[in-house]
Amino acid sequence: MRLDGKGLPIVALSTLTTAGLAGRGLGRRVLEKNLPLPCEIATPVPSRPEDVRQKKLMSRAAWFSALVMRDALAEARWDEGRAEIGAFFGVGASGAEMDEVARLVAASMEDGRFSLARCGREGLEVCNPLFAFQIMNNFTLCHGAILEGLAGPNAAFFSRGTGTVTALEEACAAIASGACERALVGGADTALHPVTTAELEREGFLRQGLTPAEGAAALALAATAEAPLGYVEAVRVFTVDRPRGALVPRTGVLRDAAVPAAFDALEDQPCDVVVLAPWGAPAREALMDLPEVLETEVSVDTSLSLGESLAATPALAWALALDLLVHFDKPRALVLSAGPDGDLGAVVLAKGGA
Repeated sequence: MRLDGKGLPIVALSTLTTAGLAGRGLGRRVLEKNLPLPCEIATPVPSRPEDVRQKKLMSRAAWFSALVMRDALAEARWDEGRAEIGAFFGVGASGAEMDEVARLVAASMEDGRFSLARCGREGLEVCNPLFAFQIMNNFTLCHGAILEGLAGPNAAFFSRGTGTVTALEEACAAIASGACERALVGGADTALHPVTTAELEREGFLRQGLTPAEGAAALALAATAEAPLGYVEAVRVFTVDRPRGALVPRTGVLRDAAVPAAFDALEDQPCDVVVLAPWGAPAREALMDLPEVLETEVSVDTSLSLGESLAATPALAWALALDLLVHFDKPRALVLSAGPDGDLGAVVLAKGGA
């Protein structure tokens, strides 16, 4: 979708990476190459009694999401009227405790194979009832919303990249339609959970240069704001053709799709900064010529610094782009993400007055 006027104001942001929990500053650290290598994030411990209780129900990604939600709300100073605030997040796969997963799988085996019927009859019975709150991936959004009292329009989108861009599209649509005047949007995920890492290995992504990581980011959007950090001008998801049965398109097909997708999102407007978020070597090769085609002075590859945190990667790339616009004093950035789902997400951001 293309937003009227300047676009939709971004009034606050929060990121969680190996550098810790922060608002602005991710762009500077990426440019200075002052970030730890992608690894397990050391997160803040719960500080409120309600956090301590609810964290026992959370997956790791859900705790990430709760942290960036709270931080973005604090930066935006949205202390009042939280029941009207929307929440739209890209979320990843289930991130349950492995002891519970092992018990579930062991009780669900039949004749050497996993049986869904046996899982329903016997597997779930051996697990703690609270296990459900860890395996339902929509709770990556729900836990943080519950803790912060957000009760406006909301949706969680399973994401291997473009699902998070769809979350931004839905958040913008909700505000533009008047369904809410404020919303949090972002993504939280970990590619380091053993089940997810096994999936990435099985599907060949690790062999193709994907660097598993984890992280989260949240942007606070509003219908109106004075001197915001920036604006969302456009957000689009482009489906890319792929061979029958393949998870991702061929490199050449992705390359051919990237250039028209970029020009379509920009609508002939100049672009001063390009932030790429490819999932590994094949996608990186497909996107690497884009900054030259667009004749941009500044380009950054998010995944080279932050790794691939799946549902979180596009949101981290948006936060990075907003920092780069301020750092280089440029008016407009294109963020093009290509996640392991194989499609393209394009977001156009403009510099704000903050």
